[in-house]
Amino acid sequence: MGGALTIRTVVATAALIASAGLAVAQSADRVKPLAPPGAIQTTGTWGLGTRAGDFVYIAGMRGIDPKTNTLVPGDEARIRQGFLNMQTIAQSEGASLRDCVRIVVYVTDMFRFRPLVNKVQEELWGKGPYPPRTIVEVHRLNQDDIFEVEGTFYAPVKK
Repeated sequence: MGGALTIRTVVATAALIASAGLAVAQSADRVKPLAPPGAIQTTGTWGLGTRAGDFVYIAGMRGIDPKTNTLVPGDEARIRQGFLNMQTIAQSEGASLRDCVRIVVYVTDMFRFRPLVNKVQEELWGKGPYPPRTIVEVHRLNQDDIFEVEGTFYAPVKK
């Protein structure tokens, strides 16, 4: 009985490993990494965004000038640039800010930066409608930045 159980365990484990490998292979065909011209350059083990089916997922974008890959001076200008960096990636897949289905904003001081986020969003989106948004105050961001925004966009695949 013990031998049969061991063989079953080995077969089950092999099946799990094979199915995991298949899932990775299938995922590679269906998930497209995004790094369009004019976007910022990553500085680590992360991607700017991915397309999965009809959706584009964009990593947290900060107010980095894509020409110099350095932070833009000024709070409002930096927040605007973060949104524009997100927009660049979305546009590379045929989406506009109006196609945004959700954003998450991180700020290091809600009292100071939430009004600026609202101002920039109104500037970029107009009078609305606005996408659902979560805004969170965090203790610290990379490079001691003040703001980061990530987004999900609907961008149907052209057939």
